[in-house]
Amino acid sequence: MIWITRRTTLDLTQRARVMGILNVTPDSFSDGGAYSGVEAALVHARRMIAEGAELIDIGGESTRPGAAPVSASEEIARTAPVIAALRVEWDGLISIDTSKAAVAEAALAAGADIVNDVTGLFGDAEMPELCARSACGVVVMHMQGTPRTMQEAPHYRDVVAEVSAFFAERLATLTAAGINPAALCFDPGIGFGKSLAHHLALLRAVGEISTGGRPILLGVSRKSFIGKILGTDDLAAREWPTVALTAHAREQGVMLHRVHSVRANCEALRMVEAILGPDTRA
Repeated sequence: MIWITRRTTLDLTQRARVMGILNVTPDSFSDGGAYSGVEAALVHARRMIAEGAELIDIGGESTRPGAAPVSASEEIARTAPVIAALRVEWDGLISIDTSKAAVAEAALAAGADIVNDVTGLFGDAEMPELCARSACGVVVMHMQGTPRTMQEAPHYRDVVAEVSAFFAERLATLTAAGINPAALCFDPGIGFGKSLAHHLALLRAVGEISTGGRPILLGVSRKSFIGKILGTDDLAAREWPTVALTAHAREQGVMLHRVHSVRANCEALRMVEAILGPDTRA
């Protein structure tokens, strides 16, 4: 299993990778405002890289339920300078978390390698052509509804089958639009238009929902469904359950994990791979 990005090709056959989350927003659910400004963002990015992150995902617009929309110009002003500064000092993979083609284009010009689109490239009609032309890596996420409405009574007949069908449709459509299928990666969208029962069903089947041999990226870090299971709103209480979910998903073959706390999740992945055996490690 490989994933082609602008900078390099990741071999995901044996060794899982961690994508560190860098929100340069004032209102993200977990760390809004903590890393505003280039220097604060760089300090946190350096910390995550030192802890083992091989990808850094930079976002300038919160997608938490009910979050206010942000203009493309504001999103670019928040993200592009951070990407450019990080690119100067680091040769690893940088992802832009956006659904706007203008923001993605500015990020790619600043040095990003991957576009991570929560709308599955439905949000902006220009996004597929941009991704095809730039030959970037692409994360296609599943979401029912929009970030503003997604948690208002989400409904599925069979969430696993519907997410799998969405991935198959996106693979066919985006490949036809000129995107290299090997550049595509799929995210089931935990926390995006799904109930607790839907989340658990997807996590049980996370090793079975890929299509076309493409990798799955899983983003469960600090998500609210963890708090529902634990019966607490304390964000700190979600850290170790996130690690447990990372380990569980790695056992099922998930090779890309988007997290806030890098070190603990990297260590969990290495331990699971040691148990699975030498054929699972680089």
